[in-house]
Parts: sequence; C-alpha cells; structure tokens
Amino acid sequence: MNELKLSIENINPAVLWGPNNDHFEIIRKQYPKLKIVARGNEVKILGDEHEITTFHERFEHLLQHVEKYESLNITDLERILGTKASASSPADPAADKFASGEVIVFGPNGVMVKARTANQRKMVDCINKSDILFAIGPAGTGKTYTAVALAVRALKNKEIKRIILTRPAVEAGENLGFLPGDLKEKIDPYLRPLYDALDDMIPAEKLKLYLENRTIEIAPLAFMRGRTLDNCFVILDEAQNATDMQLKMFLTRMGPSAKFIVTGDVTQIDLPKKQQSGLHTALRILTDIKGIDIVYLSGEDVVRHKLVRKILAAYGDIQ
Repeated sequence: MNELKLSIENINPAVLWGPNNDHFEIIRKQYPKLKIVARGNEVKILGDEHEITTFHERFEHLLQHVEKYESLNITDLERILGTKASASSPADPAADKFASGEVIVFGPNGVMVKARTANQRKMVDCINKSDILFAIGPAGTGKTYTAVALAVRALKNKEIKRIILTRPAVEAGENLGFLPGDLKEKIDPYLRPLYDALDDMIPAEKLKLYLENRTIEIAPLAFMRGRTLDNCFVILDEAQNATDMQLKMFLTRMGPSAKFIVTGDVTQIDLPKKQQSGLHTALRILTDIKGIDIVYLSGEDVVRHKLVRKILAAYGDIQ
C-alpha cells in the first residue's frame, strides 16, 4: 500500500473541509478506494499508486482554488474533483468535455463562468477566429451571458480597452416614457440584464469604477450613431428589435481592432407589426462573408430552470 503526505499549512482548513466537514465527506466518497486522514495541517493518503496520483492532481487544484479565492462552494468542489463529469453517461463525451472545459472568466469569490453547452462552446471558438459573431436562440440559452463573459475576458487579458454593451430601446409592452427620472434612469432598468451579467463577473467596486470611467459603457443603440468603435468589444443584445437601418448602422461602426457580438431571439420581436426586424435581413445577406460567424442556439442550450425549456416548447419557440 502506497502512502502520500500533503501539507496544507497555507490554507484555511475550515474553508477547505467546509462546515461540519461536509467538503471532506464529499472528497472521501469521491475516492472510496483511498484512506484519507486529515490532522491539523497535514493530509495523509493511503492506497493504490494510480488512485493516489489522480487524487493528488485534483487535490492540488483544490488547494490552489482555496488559496487564491479563500472560498470553496459545493459547485466548485464537484467541478474540480470531476464529480459531475463522472456522473455523466460514458456514451456522452460532450457532457464530460463541458464539465471540465476551459473557464471563460473568473468572477468574484472564485465563481467560474464557462461554456455549459456545445453551442456556447461554439460561440467561444467562433469569436476567437472571427471579428463578428451572431448568436441566435431562444430565451435562457445563455447567449447574452456567454457574450458578456467573452467581453470581460478580453478586457482582463488587455486584448481591448473598452466594453460597450447596447440594446435597441424598444418597449416590450411597457412605456419607458412614463418611468420616473432622467434618461439614464429610464433606460437603466431596460438594460438591467447586461448589468446582472457583469455583476457575476466583475467585483462590485471595480465594476463601479469601470462604469464611471467608461471602460464599460452600457447605452441604447441610438447612442452608437456616428461613432467609430475601435479597440473595444461591442455587444448588441436583443438585436431582433433593431430595424434594417439600425443594424446596418451598428455593424458599420466597427473599427479596425474591434470584436462585435450580436445576440437575438427571432421568436420575441417587439417591433411594430409593419416594421421588419433587421436581424432577419442580416442573417440572410451576411451568411457567406468571411470573418462573420453565426451560431444558432436551441432548446438543448437552455441553462435556466428545467421548466424554462418546457415553457418555451409549450409556446412553440423550441421543439
């Protein structure tokens, strides 16, 4: 029987092992063939050499996570140990791939934002090789969230200097004119989904600073007119509510060193009935242009509550 001793003297044991040693129990159950003994700042592992090697690699990742973020939740623990991946069917290699896939960006407290479906992963791959990406799909498929994560990653990696997030100011059955406050106060609630995504990826104080110094700008689509958007990552959300002229205006703002992502749901158009969505036109005429990619997300990509997929199917938005 082989033995391995590991030191955790730079780690807070309470964070690593969890309340009531819950994390320790999960770790122990994940490796039933090993005997794992934790005393003070030392962990002793007894068992087969191959099992110990596998455990050592995963455990080092755990220690690095706790040391860097000083926190550890069950989701992170399962991800690092590969618990969810091992629970997937062996006949489904995609499930294992995305359970252990590359992190797009680290959020506050060590939250990891990753591509959770095949088409979200395709979004990541496409924006790496193309400068314009259309991500089209129904509600809850993570198209906007993934797009914002890609923008935040580019900013953190200093690939761009600014992030610009925009939406066409079309009212989805409500009248913004009757909301109280100035223009910003009227528009901000409409742009709230973009703020929510950023909250998950950037610490509150840093996000506040970025918004104040306009490193991150969130504005209605009309505010893009006449500008050249360069050295930035630009996301047009809810593009199905942009007219032909608006979408053409937006796409032609692109500077030499910019990335554009256009997200939309062609099943939720809020334009007046006689007005055509510019997204339909763009998808038809831009398909074969090199440097522009289009990713279609489906019901299989819905990552909200499991009932969301059933609701979308009931409304006929997905199969």
